Amino acid sequence: MPSPGPLILVIGCGSIGERHARTFLATGRAGVIACDNRPAILEAMTANYKVETVTEWKSALKNPAITGVVIATPAPLHVDIATRCLDAGKHVLIEKPLAVDLTGTDRLMAAHARSGRFVGIGYVLHFVPALQAAREFLRSGKWGAVKHVAVNTGQHFPFFRPAYREIYYRDRAQGGGAIQDALTHMANVVEWIVGPTSRVFCDAQHQVLEGVTVEDTVNASARNAGALVNYTLNQFQALNETRWDFHTEKGSVRVELNAHRWGRMALGETEWTWQALPLADRDRMYVAQAHAFLDGCEGVANALCTLDEGLQTLRFNLAALRSCDTALPVSL
Repeated sequence: MPSPGPLILVIGCGSIGERHARTFLATGRAGVIACDNRPAILEAMTANYKVETVTEWKSALKNPAITGVVIATPAPLHVDIATRCLDAGKHVLIEKPLAVDLTGTDRLMAAHARSGRFVGIGYVLHFVPALQAAREFLRSGKWGAVKHVAVNTGQHFPFFRPAYREIYYRDRAQGGGAIQDALTHMANVVEWIVGPTSRVFCDAQHQVLEGVTVEDTVNASARNAGALVNYTLNQFQALNETRWDFHTEKGSVRVELNAHRWGRMALGETEWTWQALPLADRDRMYVAQAHAFLDGCEGVANALCTLDEGLQTLRFNLAALRSCDTALPVSL
């Protein structure tokens, strides 16, 4: 049977690329072509998802049936591939982080501007219902501006990514380490809700994870649009937990990622008012993200991280790494 709707080319079918393929198919709105240079990976994609496979993405871009491209390759390749895809007239979804440096980003921005095509960056926490609801409340202005943010996050990374020693994570130049792999998600959420980072002071170090030397623990403080922000993160703790606290002059808003809920407490109150917004499983975020990308391809407004926002978060990543290396605050 022919695939429903447009065809999406997924370039790079490791764990995240496979998830993108699976969740685009789950929308019921698109077919998928899987692209990878590893025969065993492509055999598995065919066996598990019954999709067409190719080994050369440049040749595949000539296929007029392909509407959009998901780029799930190592981060250093993102910008060049995305630029070529836009020049070929394709819409593009780029996995986070956008890149590991600013090389070529000016060409990418220019290609985007002249292409008229949609570009999104895969910061998938934009599709957590509790974060969406909290963002809507905070940006309504009912309680005024956010003045302070505290982000606390951690998990036992080897449990969730047992192959971390063999993948990009082990190498900062490939987008590895806690700052580019995990802190970047937290910073992107804060920028999405509060505004862009203007300064960051970061301390990070390898503390526990075996078999790698990249940082697995981060403490950082930042300034975002008038708010002071504090981040604490580690990748070895027993508890899998992420929490954002947003404090305004009139009250506080809390988002508990793992409990799938958000709450608010006005000044003078002593108890949280909670709203539960559960996710059935992790794939649900990616299905919502896939729907948003398909909407974007059709010119429909959506919650995907934009290219401008992704570039801003890349600047945060680079500033945090530089601050860590120099032990000095860095202005963006």
